[in-house]
Amino acid sequence: MVAAFAALVLLGAMAGCTSRASEWTGEEYTIAGGGSTGVYFDYGGHLADELSRSLDIRMSVDETAGSVDNLLRVSAGDALIGFAQGDAAADAVAGAGAFPEPLAIEAVARLYDEYLHVVVRGDSEIEGIADLAGKDVSLGAENSGVNVIASRVLDAAGVDAASVRNAQLDLSGSIEAMERGEIDGFFWVGGLPTPGIAELAERMPVRLLPIEQEWVVEVNEQYSHAYRPADVPEGMYGLRESAPTMAVPNYLVTSASTPDGVVRDVLSGLFDARPRIAEEVPAAALLDRRQAIFTGPVALHPGAIEYYRDLRD
Repeated sequence: MVAAFAALVLLGAMAGCTSRASEWTGEEYTIAGGGSTGVYFDYGGHLADELSRSLDIRMSVDETAGSVDNLLRVSAGDALIGFAQGDAAADAVAGAGAFPEPLAIEAVARLYDEYLHVVVRGDSEIEGIADLAGKDVSLGAENSGVNVIASRVLDAAGVDAASVRNAQLDLSGSIEAMERGEIDGFFWVGGLPTPGIAELAERMPVRLLPIEQEWVVEVNEQYSHAYRPADVPEGMYGLRESAPTMAVPNYLVTSASTPDGVVRDVLSGLFDARPRIAEEVPAAALLDRRQAIFTGPVALHPGAIEYYRDLRD
């Protein structure tokens, strides 16, 4: 009986750890996340915990400026994997926009869609994007995907970005500045709901400025066709009606030089952990094996191709 019990304990311990590929040669690994009040950081923290347990490694999430910063960190080898908006990732592999030359970045999975939020106070006189001219507005932190989309939307709406007094704050800074009355509004791109904005809406009424569908079409024609019209539903953040906006896919990315076995292990852990992470991060529930392969124009990493192909065999 004692021997049988010991065997069960051993099996239980073994079940908690997944056999990992031999390519895991480091002692500690990092996920490039985002601001501490955003979905990237929240998702990344839970994923790091899950991979640490299942692969018996040390993995953590770093607070970063967002997509552009994450892509640079992953390319430089400062992070194993990172989160990035599809538009910023497309720029990275093309050597366009914020990237003077192409980065050797490949995709691990398409995770979920992110939504543009243009947040103002509930009692603000600002009714539309055109009203942002001459106002104090955060267009996102430097090296963030938020900054990329904000400038593109302002241009499509006919607003000169130079006419907006740009505070260049991350999400945490934007929320704090709005509560202190230092800014009139801020741009954010993230999953639904974004924790920081949900918490802000509990402390003070907020509204989201509408994004016209024609602007989405114009931005798509000029850039990577990564965007689609979308709506933030009524009730979210206390909204009295749905808010038209635009959405962009979000990718998990890695360096092209990452070993195939490491990428397969990451994907196995990612999908296995999905229901547990989704209990804390609703956006994680949107991860879907059938949609995860659609990361164009960013190529799938060979290790990811092997993982998804094995699922079909």
